Amino acid sequence: MAYIPRLKEKYNSEIVNKLKANYKSVMQVPKLVKISLNQGVGNESTDKKFIDTAQQEMSAIAGQKALITKSRKDISNFNLRKGMPVGIMVTLRGNKMYEFLDRLISATLPRVRDFKGVPKKGFDGRGNYTLGIKEHIVFQEIDLDKINKITGMDITIVTDTNSDEEAFDLLKEFGMPFSDNGSARKEAEEAEQKKQEAIKREAEEAARAEAAEEEEKKEADRRAALSQEDRDKEDAEAKANEDTDSEENKNDNNEESAKADDSENK
Repeated sequence: MAYIPRLKEKYNSEIVNKLKANYKSVMQVPKLVKISLNQGVGNESTDKKFIDTAQQEMSAIAGQKALITKSRKDISNFNLRKGMPVGIMVTLRGNKMYEFLDRLISATLPRVRDFKGVPKKGFDGRGNYTLGIKEHIVFQEIDLDKINKITGMDITIVTDTNSDEEAFDLLKEFGMPFSDNGSARKEAEEAEQKKQEAIKREAEEAARAEAAEEEEKKEADRRAALSQEDRDKEDAEAKANEDTDSEENKNDNNEESAKADDSENK
């Protein structure tokens, strides 16, 4: 029995049946055409060892030999000459395409640091979706002990439809973890911010309560060291001050009331 990748079998047996209700013919249901992986080499274009390593790593990730792309003409602003390496690329079709997509969705993306889903804005308006990977070490095929430099890459998923909405529905059925155009990430960040603010408030309140308790303890110790006569004297002075403050407040209120009455009479 011929080997059939899991996602290819899922497409034929589940996804087509689920999406065909939206079309007049089952032949109109969108499908994957190819997946392209691209990595630029930047300033490392003259480093043959880096180019060879990048090619080997891309080949391991894709499960198919990657090609070195070269400049087609001289570009003086970038110090490029015709024929110099500018990147690494590989294009997957058929079973290899489905196998890579399965690994990407189920194993690679969950390994991305602080992963909250992929953004919907990666569609190009023609039914193709591009996803950027900042660190290629998220792929299980990469041996971390042999890494000299962490690089990124772009992954472009090409479909046979020109509609971003149809392509989105197709990829979602495959299990692509979209974040609803970043809203999930935003909600998570807001929730984390509120959590940190609550923790900060609790810490500040605890610090204030501890400081107040310490002041009360110091005051109690100070009072305990005084004689009864000194304590009575302090109490009397405190009461006198309270009476004075109360009388001053009363006079202020009376003056304000009198001013208000004069203003009304005028």
